[in-house]
Amino acid sequence: MQHLVEPVEQPSQQVIDLARLVEALLFVADEPVNVSDLAETLEVGADQIQQALDWLVAQGRDRGVAVTRVGMRVQMVTAAEAAPAVARFLGMDRTTRLSAAAMETVAVIAYRQPVTRAQVEAIRGVNSDGVIRTLRARNLIETVGQLEQAGRPELLGTTFEFLRYFGLESLDMLPRFPELEDSLPSAPQD
Repeated sequence: MQHLVEPVEQPSQQVIDLARLVEALLFVADEPVNVSDLAETLEVGADQIQQALDWLVAQGRDRGVAVTRVGMRVQMVTAAEAAPAVARFLGMDRTTRLSAAAMETVAVIAYRQPVTRAQVEAIRGVNSDGVIRTLRARNLIETVGQLEQAGRPELLGTTFEFLRYFGLESLDMLPRFPELEDSLPSAPQD
């Protein structure tokens, strides 16, 4: 995942106009949109889309919606501060929270992604099949690839829903725990 960088203080009117179009497309999209699809639709370069996205992120910091990014896919989501009100409005108040095992597992996946189920279990020291099923059912994790080794095990990573659930714009916003990160086994970098 990438964190969107701060744009220049005063973008050109062209960037602002493009940002409005990008915002409109993200608003009507019901799933994450690839940056290249935005560029193709709006007949501009991916670098121009990036400038527009950077401006949208900066402008959206105090608004009810935010732009999130996972790799080259972007999506407009409810801002973390507004999520409880939106959930109540839609009748989706969170009555179930993640268990301690689910929190531990999703943390391992978030910090070590892409990671296999076996690697998660080695780090946690217990079988994680049920917890991984629960995290998949809640759309907090997904298969992001396969490891190039015998059996081709699935590689797990987090989703846009993970970012929304925890009120993050990107994984770069996860708290850093250098001593913990240094002590955990490394995940493959495929």
